[in-house]
Amino acid sequence: MTEVRVQEAPFDAGAELNRFSAGRSDLGAVVSFTGLVRGGPDGALIRMEIEHYPAMTGPAIEAIVSEAMQRWSLGDALVIHRFGPLEPGTQIMMVATAARHRADAFAAAEFLMDYLKSRAPFWKKEITREGAAWVEARAEDEDALSRWR
Repeated sequence: MTEVRVQEAPFDAGAELNRFSAGRSDLGAVVSFTGLVRGGPDGALIRMEIEHYPAMTGPAIEAIVSEAMQRWSLGDALVIHRFGPLEPGTQIMMVATAARHRADAFAAAEFLMDYLKSRAPFWKKEITREGAAWVEARAEDEDALSRWR
C-alpha cells in the first residue's frame, strides 16, 4: 500500500515509520529519510514558504512513486511532503521504502529524494533578514537526478 501525502501539518517521523513497517514480515529492509529546513550557516533564514497546486502535486508524486515501485522490487513506499511556512529545523519531507532486500530499498529512496528535490511541483520562497527570494534550481540537484535516466 503506497501512500503519498502533501500536507501543511507537522508529522511524527518515528510514528510514521513504525506504522509503515508494522507487520511486514514479507520484507527485509526499510529505508527512511527525513528532510529538515536548513537554516543556513549565517542563520539568516527566518522561514521557507512552500506553495503547490494540489491538482498537480499529488498526481506528479504518485507517478514517480509508481515508477520507483516498478524500477525496484519494492513492497511499499511512503512520501510525505509539507507545504506552507516552515521554520529552520522543521521537518519538510519524509520518504520511506520497503523491499525484500536493502539495495532496492536504498536505491528507490535515493531516487525518490532526488526527484522530490528537483522535479516535484513545489515553489519555495526563502524569507531572510534581507528580504524574500524564490529558490532557484541548483545544478547539483539536476546532476543527482541525471544518474537515474
